Amino acid sequence: MRVTIVGAGIAGLSTAWSLAKLGHDITLIEQGSIPNPLAASGDRTRMIRRAYGDADGYARTMAEAFDSWDLLWNDLGVSHYANCGVLGISQFAGDDAEQFRAGLDRMQFEYEQLAPQDAAQRYPFLDPTTFRYAYLDQDGGALFSERIARDMKAWLKMRGADIRTHTKVLSVDPHTACVRIDDDSIVRADRLVITAGAWTLQLFPALAETLMTFRNVVAYVEPPADLEDAWANAPAIVDIGGSSGGYALPPLDGIGLKFGAGIHKVHALDPDADRIATHGEGNSVRRLFAPPFSRIGDYTVSEVKSCMYTFTADSRFFSKRIGNTLVVSACSGHGYKFGAAIGRRVAQALDRDDDVMLARWLRAETA
Repeated sequence: MRVTIVGAGIAGLSTAWSLAKLGHDITLIEQGSIPNPLAASGDRTRMIRRAYGDADGYARTMAEAFDSWDLLWNDLGVSHYANCGVLGISQFAGDDAEQFRAGLDRMQFEYEQLAPQDAAQRYPFLDPTTFRYAYLDQDGGALFSERIARDMKAWLKMRGADIRTHTKVLSVDPHTACVRIDDDSIVRADRLVITAGAWTLQLFPALAETLMTFRNVVAYVEPPADLEDAWANAPAIVDIGGSSGGYALPPLDGIGLKFGAGIHKVHALDPDADRIATHGEGNSVRRLFAPPFSRIGDYTVSEVKSCMYTFTADSRFFSKRIGNTLVVSACSGHGYKFGAAIGRRVAQALDRDDDVMLARWLRAETA
């Protein structure tokens, strides 16, 4: 079967990888480079964690997510995963961090709970007077997303995939599985998969009733010199507590400390607009991290990257069959960790012509 995939973020790359393993002919079209720094999955590191709050369906699917990454590492011949553990910090009763911990309890996942003084002794960047408790899950950490994209591109090229970078798709005929690209030529296939992230609505504007695009930024920061060693041995932080939705990825293998926060996201209609961070955006993110971090004023913002994410109203992943086309959005800001598993499931759906089961799995209605 000839399959054209539009969008080479982690969902598109993983779908291409999985379909190639099944023997299908793949054309992968990406409007930028691979990795694309403007894509939702184009940052340097992304978190993978078992804590999932009240989304138990996704928590149950994490075993499949980890197994799928292991299959990818086996094919690539290298692992791009740092199992540094994942820390949650609760500032007040019922905050997101506490809900994440409650989810771990329901799933019967083991973790270590830490009193504030014990957590601050282990992680000296914490201010123990500002939070109720912390907890450490040893399973989870960081995925090196840029390295994953580069190696997947190389793997696909070695297996004969037709990879077209810096190629803009102008229009799609979902029923004939044809796309018109920016040189006005037509790329034809038996099936078409759209994994275009925030650019999906440019090709399928009618999906705006379901998909919404948001802009956010992440800040790379340099800690005070006397805290560098503490951060070098720190886990990923799934939530800092409070109401900011703040998370952090520690400095790993030459990649700096990263701060991000869900509260900073804003609705954006054009995924190509406002991609350069405005003055002060990085410091706005940095300030959200006190509490529970001490001396946040001594941290220096070194780089700010804008991100475009697609969300659904219920924060579940999305797929829709339109003729011979499957539109897939691993969205709502938590899809990357499932990237390898999503590709395998999409390939299975195409191979078996069963997109109904795919839609249920993406919505975490079945494992």
